[in-house]
Amino acid sequence: MKQKVARYKMSIMGSDVFVKQYEFYLAEIESSLDKLLIKGSDNSEDPVLKAAHYSLMAGGKRIRPVLLMAAADMLSADKRIALKLACAIEMIHTYSLIHDDLPCMDDDDLRRGRPTCHIAFGEANAVLAGDALLNRAYEIIIDCIVCNNGSNELEAARIMAKSAGLSGMIAGQSIDLASEGKKISFEELVNLHEHKTGALIKAPLMAAAALSGASAEVRSSLETYAKSIGLAFQIQDDILDVTADQSKLGKTTGKDARDNKSTYVSLLGLEEARNKLAQADQQARSALSELAGMQLDTAFLTGMTDFLLSRNY
Repeated sequence: MKQKVARYKMSIMGSDVFVKQYEFYLAEIESSLDKLLIKGSDNSEDPVLKAAHYSLMAGGKRIRPVLLMAAADMLSADKRIALKLACAIEMIHTYSLIHDDLPCMDDDDLRRGRPTCHIAFGEANAVLAGDALLNRAYEIIIDCIVCNNGSNELEAARIMAKSAGLSGMIAGQSIDLASEGKKISFEELVNLHEHKTGALIKAPLMAAAALSGASAEVRSSLETYAKSIGLAFQIQDDILDVTADQSKLGKTTGKDARDNKSTYVSLLGLEEARNKLAQADQQARSALSELAGMQLDTAFLTGMTDFLLSRNY
């Protein structure tokens, strides 16, 4: 399919070793995403495929697939399967963004520095593009199970499906919609984002653990890291929504306040939100120290933590 895609430009911050490894992961992910998406269609001129491709290949940080591949490397999981699962989780994430931006949801018109999918292709094609990405993701996941006939792949698939469903991301979106215009507590906000944002940050890490057959001890520390980094990521997002430049952020700033949505900043104030961010950061690093104590190489995940929490987009 010949389609020019203007990718959202981003810069990776960190040590030379971290940046080089991140760029290596990105290159593998970008190449595989493009091939796997196109392979799933019989018609390269299908407007739904073009809409899906527009959103999927728009760039971005690719945090979720990078986390999966990094954890898979750390735990010595099958790299070939890990890459496919990484692409699947990014397709699931992109489908959620397409639907989240729709007028009936968050009604946003800017994503990754350009018009959202429904603005560029119309609402009907955007809905179908999201549906197509979700189903293509599950097709890829099922292929991994069938081709390898392994219980580890099956467990990883279960983790990913549950994280995207009614007890994960969708639950969070439902809570978010029900909370619009309401004052909610800090605990309710944490619960909302543990589902809406945190579920798909935890999923790639725990899927990699399942794929590798990791011990219960490793999984426990990795889950603590995942929850902590998910919380920190969302708090940083809320801080950037009121402090960042829209051209750098790549999406509409100040929208949560205009829509009267509760955020960590609106509930706690900017200074206390930064304190909560620091606490979550410390919890994440403590979990990484536990993993390092199990003779695992946590250098990349440490660099990833630095990158995510010092980002300005």
